[in-house]
Amino acid sequence: MTFLRRLFGVLLLLLVAGALWFQIVQVPTIDGQMNAVIDHAPYPVSDAAQALHDDLYIADLHTDSLLWRRDVAKRQTYGHVDLPRLRDGGVELQVFSAVTQSPKGQNFAGNSSDAPDQITTLAQAQMWPFRTWGSIYERAAYQAQRLQKVERADKNKLVIARTAADLDQPDGTIVGILLTEGSHPLEGDINNIQRLYDEGYRAMGLQHFFDNRLGGSLHGETKGGLTTFGREAVAEMWRLSISVDLAHSSEAVVRDVLAMNNGGAVFISHGGVRGGCSVTNQRNLPSDLLKELARQGGIIGIGYFEGAICDITPAGIAGAIIDAVELVGIDAVALGSDFDGTVTTSLDTSELAAITQALLDRGMSERSIRAIMGGNARDFFQRTLPQ
Repeated sequence: MTFLRRLFGVLLLLLVAGALWFQIVQVPTIDGQMNAVIDHAPYPVSDAAQALHDDLYIADLHTDSLLWRRDVAKRQTYGHVDLPRLRDGGVELQVFSAVTQSPKGQNFAGNSSDAPDQITTLAQAQMWPFRTWGSIYERAAYQAQRLQKVERADKNKLVIARTAADLDQPDGTIVGILLTEGSHPLEGDINNIQRLYDEGYRAMGLQHFFDNRLGGSLHGETKGGLTTFGREAVAEMWRLSISVDLAHSSEAVVRDVLAMNNGGAVFISHGGVRGGCSVTNQRNLPSDLLKELARQGGIIGIGYFEGAICDITPAGIAGAIIDAVELVGIDAVALGSDFDGTVTTSLDTSELAAITQALLDRGMSERSIRAIMGGNARDFFQRTLPQ
């Protein structure tokens, strides 16, 4: 019996040691590989560009940092976003997205809603609370609660915006806005919109990489429009002054949302315009829909990743921004990095001055740069958050 107890103790110790090794070593390694920054020399930024950048209000419409186990309050050596690096980059407003369901083998062309879910595996591997393993709603709630914990520590100087008044903060305070990446957390229950609102969510995407109960995804199988439940959900979001993110919605869903809109807030948190590289025709919406979204007061966040744009260097990001401005106008374009969204980028959030430099190099005016880098996003949320 003594031998068996000792054997059990040794096995338990090995199991605990293995779990600790996986959490301390393997999880950060996987995170760093999936959210890589291309090796590069420091980007040259002139004194004039840096002075302008330091005076900008900077906002980013999309990061998936809450998906990962790392502490966003502490400086990290991997991934794209944390509070210290946001401050290095001059960011004052950051939209934090909650990814809750994603199909194995996801791609821009087409995904089955029956494909195995990768986020379940990720939640288990990162030792998220057991309640999140089988509940998509709880995954969204948990990610919001992680950011709320950061907010409660005064030293972090982070405020989650729940009303328009929360946008007005002292220098050094970062404003966070919570967004669901798709409406899978509703789990078919309209009442979950109110529950997510109570958790702090003020923006909601409708779809992600596959069709759901609200309608078709841009990357799904049907490419269908809004369902009856989808129409009810969008109307309820607007009733609560929740902005609707159309970043991954099918063309048919976007047409339906824009057609039913009577003053509700719509935007695209991360994407681009259809351009020279063919993949953007699978990832981005056609020009007529982008123009109508802008006409309705929406903004388009330009991503920094392959698929949304053709060239992910700072110069390429600037080029994609200019293409969008030429299409929809200067007041409808913003930054929408998709940092930490399992994408490879050419910079992290601490290096955003390189984009300011690239825009200056392309001859963009100071007024236009101020709008693109954050002014448009700030104005959008000032209008659309609960008053």
